[in-house]
Amino acid sequence: MTTVLQGTDDAAAEPGAPPRQGPPVSAPRTVRARTVVAWTVTTLAALLVLAALAAPNQPGRPFVRFPVEALPGVAVLLLLPARARRIGAVAAGVALALLSLLKLLDLGFSATFARPFDPMLDWRLFGPAVEVLSDSIGRPSAIGAVIGVVVLVLGLLVLVPLAVLRLTGIVVRHRATSIRTVAWLGCAVFGLQVVAGLPVTATNAAGPVYDHLRLVREDLGDRRTFAAEASVDAFRDSLGPQLLTALRGKDVVFTFIESYGRDAVENPEYAPQVNAVLDAGTRQLDAAGFGSRSAFLTSAATGGGSHLAHSTLQSGLWIDSQQRYLQFTSSTRFTLSGAFKRAGWRTVCFAPANTRDWPEGRIYGYNRIYDSRDMGYRGPTYALSSIPDQYTISAFQRLERTAPNRPPVFAEIDLLSSHAPWTPVPRLVDYSGIGDGAAFTGGGQNGVLDRSGAQVRADYRQSIEYSLGVVISYLQTYGDDSLVMVFLGDHQPAPVIIGENASRDVPITIVARDPAVLERISGWGWQDGLRPDPQAPVWKMDAFRDRFLTAFGPVSR
Repeated sequence: MTTVLQGTDDAAAEPGAPPRQGPPVSAPRTVRARTVVAWTVTTLAALLVLAALAAPNQPGRPFVRFPVEALPGVAVLLLLPARARRIGAVAAGVALALLSLLKLLDLGFSATFARPFDPMLDWRLFGPAVEVLSDSIGRPSAIGAVIGVVVLVLGLLVLVPLAVLRLTGIVVRHRATSIRTVAWLGCAVFGLQVVAGLPVTATNAAGPVYDHLRLVREDLGDRRTFAAEASVDAFRDSLGPQLLTALRGKDVVFTFIESYGRDAVENPEYAPQVNAVLDAGTRQLDAAGFGSRSAFLTSAATGGGSHLAHSTLQSGLWIDSQQRYLQFTSSTRFTLSGAFKRAGWRTVCFAPANTRDWPEGRIYGYNRIYDSRDMGYRGPTYALSSIPDQYTISAFQRLERTAPNRPPVFAEIDLLSSHAPWTPVPRLVDYSGIGDGAAFTGGGQNGVLDRSGAQVRADYRQSIEYSLGVVISYLQTYGDDSLVMVFLGDHQPAPVIIGENASRDVPITIVARDPAVLERISGWGWQDGLRPDPQAPVWKMDAFRDRFLTAFGPVSR
């Protein structure tokens, strides 16, 4: 059939003209395939650009509104000459890719720290974040995660500009239609709504940029504000004999329990079991002659940033950013541990999370800082909290409280078993058998990545129960008339544990066998027992230093 048709066509052709070749049979299929591929690529490009523009930068915000910033962008591209248009499209694509990365960082920081990413300060946290990830899920998985992040960044920086360039070509080829579309969509700028209360338009591109520029401006201005606040200190010039007179001869221990927040004692998902541990501990310590008082402090951090909480409590300054922390650690601010050292105590810190020297620690005036290299631990690893809390606190007892003819000791002890990712924790063992840690069993990172949300929350609760059990068991085993224990949370856990918009409050408790110690704080209004109820007093964490120093010793005027 093909031959006959070809012959007919050839006969109809002019004499001497070459015979016409009919199109290949597969040509229509090829054209259709190319059309499908072109439309698919264009659709994916449009979805990528739309996602970059309209995606929220905070959890819970809608993803359904039209990005109004696209309208002037399209208008500008239509007006530019061809060469400038291509350059402008690529530049817009790179800017949009960077905006997408900024939004992803905002989402990550909101999920972890309940705040947006601060471009001026938070880049310093990327290195420590990789270390935390490695300790939490293992080095191979952490390397894989870092590679994935690098691929994502490079992919956005390449694909988004290509997508903008492709869409620009389509817009220009259909110039008249594009102009009418832009004009029609312009009415949305004036508040057109499809559903009552839900605008069609969104400024999800300009909004985050403005917010982060405002953060940078606030950071720059806050340097002077913080310096002015730090210049005021009623205790800076106090003499040693005037400080902490009511605690002479006592070992005073400040114990930070990681992620021990108000939700642990009030959230129905955690409170029944956690409060059972606290109430049982109150009865046990009462029977052993101890008294205890509890309340809440509002932490300067949430979700993470334990160093901000520690420095706020120690300095009496509100240190809620990395910038303020760096200003504090480069200053000569008088700290709580410095007050004890000036008054004659030996001052130490047990920081099991530290794997290297900590030069910033000089601000606290410690005689000795013990990190993970100094405690002699040889037991199994428990994700980030490589050293179990019971071992950390027993190392303090062994290394500092058993020496003969020693001075009284002030200690900060950081308990990390309740740190994210809240992997299973060891059981309490008899202190006499702890040794080098071989008595502990389990450990490792197995199961960290494949848990459900409910399991993660259950693991968080169990880790808090364990850390509180460690403190209570230590007091039962080694507590005496010369020991005063202050234990508190550093901050609330991440929003994945407590949800959005939770408070920043953390419980704090003072325990002592000597009734004179608790008598000195009778005016604080704190509640009896290890568990504060919802009506307990709430102080800002930066107020604690001055109130503590005032209660236990006069200030010089």
